[in-house]
Amino acid sequence: MSTIALMWEARAVAGRGAELLEWARARVLAAQPLRREVLRAPGDRVLVITWWAAEPGDELPELPEPAADLITRPVHRWRFESMGTD
Repeated sequence: MSTIALMWEARAVAGRGAELLEWARARVLAAQPLRREVLRAPGDRVLVITWWAAEPGDELPELPEPAADLITRPVHRWRFESMGTD
C-alpha cells in the first residue's frame, strides 16, 4: 500500500480569502484521510493537502469546486505518491 497525497488549491476573489478558508475547512469528505492540512497564502489562496493509504490509481474523495462567485479561476488539483521521508 502506498501513501497518496492529494493537493487542492483555489484562489478567492480579492478580499474573500477568509471565506474560502472557512469553506474549505467545513467540507466533509466521504472518507477520513490519514491526515488533512489546510494552508493559506498571499493572494487569497487556500491549499488543502490530504494523505491517503491507497494505490496511485485508486479513486479518492476530493474537495469540490467552490461556488463560482467565490473563486477567480478553476481549482488546481495534483496527486502525488510518497517516496518516503529522509
